[in-house]
Amino acid sequence: MSDLKLVSSNRCFDGEVRKYTHASSATGCKMTFNIFLPDTAISSKNKVPVLYYLSGLTCNEDNMITKGGAIPYLSEHQIALVTPDTSPRGAGVEGEDGDWEMGTGASFYVDATEEPWRANYKMYTYVQHELQQLVAESFSIDSSHTSIFGHSMGGHGALVLALRNPGHYRSASAFAPICHPTTSNWGRKQFAAYLGSNESEWAQYDATELVRSYNGPQLPILIDQGDADQFYSSEQLQPSHFVVASESGKHPVKLETRMQPGYDHSYWFIQTFMKDHISFHAKNLRE
Repeated sequence: MSDLKLVSSNRCFDGEVRKYTHASSATGCKMTFNIFLPDTAISSKNKVPVLYYLSGLTCNEDNMITKGGAIPYLSEHQIALVTPDTSPRGAGVEGEDGDWEMGTGASFYVDATEEPWRANYKMYTYVQHELQQLVAESFSIDSSHTSIFGHSMGGHGALVLALRNPGHYRSASAFAPICHPTTSNWGRKQFAAYLGSNESEWAQYDATELVRSYNGPQLPILIDQGDADQFYSSEQLQPSHFVVASESGKHPVKLETRMQPGYDHSYWFIQTFMKDHISFHAKNLRE
């Protein structure tokens, strides 16, 4: 983790958007991420809270930070943002570029246990442990004030990381997340390839299954879903499953779900409600 290399830096809304690369021990290859740092974290070295954003299928570290419209709100609330890539790239795994739903850009944020993926596709460990340690050591970040959010596959990843690590995140949110991958075509296909045929092993990466047994500090969660989302109507996302599971027992999650009429699965949808999500996290990061 000592080979952190600055690729670019751009001034933006009283802060800087920087792109870095580094050699990852988790994925066995070079990884790339962006970080927005408010000026207070650069000039005065005052530590600021941090938000991690996980992107969806086919995306990379740039999609959200260039199209999501988050930076003005992050600057207003003095919050750093980290946007990692969605998978290893160029690892040389057989078949990694043969299917847009598998491999490159489609890690599903799991630690793969099956060949040929197991050596490189360790994105759960990369995001939860390696990347966050690197960020905490390299920037003026208050790692005790961390939250996470994401979109689609990244929404799935954000919910899973938050539910599997009670007390680590102050809040979690998602735009159109894949909520129940073990019962969805987006999930069953990938989990079988990455994790094997034993479906009992899949539950550790399924937000709906995890929320049933969550037993940590109260976790505020916000989910936005568009009713014109083609993947919502085709039952790939299944947010209602997550809602029912969260209400099935005395679980210390504080869930708010919103159905947004006329909105689809795109970044136009994400841009529209980004201010709400940043404000939601800002409130919880201040507590």
